[in-house]
Amino acid sequence: MKDLGYETPSPIQEQAIPLVLEGRDLMAGAQTGTGKTAAFALPTLQRLAPLASASASPARHPIRVLVLTPTRELAIQVEESFRDYGRHLPLRTALVYGGSDMNAQIAALRKGVEILVATPGRLLDHVQNKTVMFNQVSVLILDEADRMLDMGFLPDIKRILALLPPVRQNLLFSATFPDEIRNLTKTLLKNPAEVQVAARNAVAELVTHVVHPVPREKKREILSYLIQTRGLKQVLVFCGTRIGANRLAHQLRRDRIHADAIHGDKTQAEREAALEAFKAGKTAVLVATDVASRGLDIQGLPQVINFDIPHSPEDYVHRIGRTGRAGLTGEAISLVAPEDGEALAAIEKLIKRKLERSLVPGFTPSAGTAATMMGGERRHGARPQPRHARPQHRAQDAQPQQPRAQQPRPQQSKPFDPIFSKPYEPGTAPAAAKAPEPSAHSKRRERPVAALLGGLKRA
Repeated sequence: MKDLGYETPSPIQEQAIPLVLEGRDLMAGAQTGTGKTAAFALPTLQRLAPLASASASPARHPIRVLVLTPTRELAIQVEESFRDYGRHLPLRTALVYGGSDMNAQIAALRKGVEILVATPGRLLDHVQNKTVMFNQVSVLILDEADRMLDMGFLPDIKRILALLPPVRQNLLFSATFPDEIRNLTKTLLKNPAEVQVAARNAVAELVTHVVHPVPREKKREILSYLIQTRGLKQVLVFCGTRIGANRLAHQLRRDRIHADAIHGDKTQAEREAALEAFKAGKTAVLVATDVASRGLDIQGLPQVINFDIPHSPEDYVHRIGRTGRAGLTGEAISLVAPEDGEALAAIEKLIKRKLERSLVPGFTPSAGTAATMMGGERRHGARPQPRHARPQHRAQDAQPQQPRAQQPRPQQSKPFDPIFSKPYEPGTAPAAAKAPEPSAHSKRRERPVAALLGGLKRA
């Protein structure tokens, strides 16, 4: 730990590590960027230390710890943490996720690993191919469990749980714990300890929040304006869809802003290249989807911008958790269109905080819409006067008016329709004209019909 610069444990580490060392099941929640990974990795490695073996035989390195994560990026981060923390222990780690060569993963598993970090879908592929065994798993760790449920991994998780030994330690770590997760823990955890170092679904205090009301059609323009006028050099922008992320990155490049996109449709090599370029400062703006937001660990990221407001309020907590990490300050900017009002209200209800509104000149909605989005506050113009303070009418207006004789209103003439303006009257149909007799010249000569077909024989 001294090699990595760890001196004082964070609150989540201080509370969770003793409980994990005792072997208890645990449900721990803390803000993103407070050291959750070290809170379960360090005590787990400590418990595995007596079982570590320097033997080259795969049989001496069975899978003892299984870590499930929702995304590839988070899986990579967790596996790197286990390797860094356990560099002085003869323990092997392996990484299993979709979008990469499965044969290379099979080769790593055959060598034997004690710690396996995986995404649920690819892990089940290995189960089907019989390239992984769980008979000696003693610790199960679910990282970002709420996100796995949001992504529909619950059936896969239940299939994996059915393959594990019944006697094991179960650890759940996440930044948020909605009620659905608590229902899952009732069947998964046994007499669990619960650690909550901050309020449920809380956000970091060192992150400032600002909301810019803007028409939807001007979102891309205001984004380019903010990046260029403020001179932002490293910005993580979140979009709601993969197509939207690609389109936004392309539009920013047309505005001469170095931008790239990262999402699930890109290969793992493309995602890693985009992330490394962003960390190195070669790319100023990285446009990402919510799936890619989990596990992105970027040191000193100053700004996060919500181009699209997330549909799930919990995703807002995870998005802005990419900034303000490890005690540093950060800024969360949200571009809110009039139709995003309900989603914004849900976010403020979840984090129990009213987000500051700020209008950007040249990108404001209409006057009435802006007043509504600003919370009903009138920041420009005079306040409406009370009724008793209004100026009196002119003298001639104050005089009582003479009663006017009521004149009969002229009746409006209805448009005349010769068919629908009078009731139906039955009438006699005109006599049908008698058809004229066909002339002798107009009569066609009848062709004789063969007797076989029913015709008459000639005399």
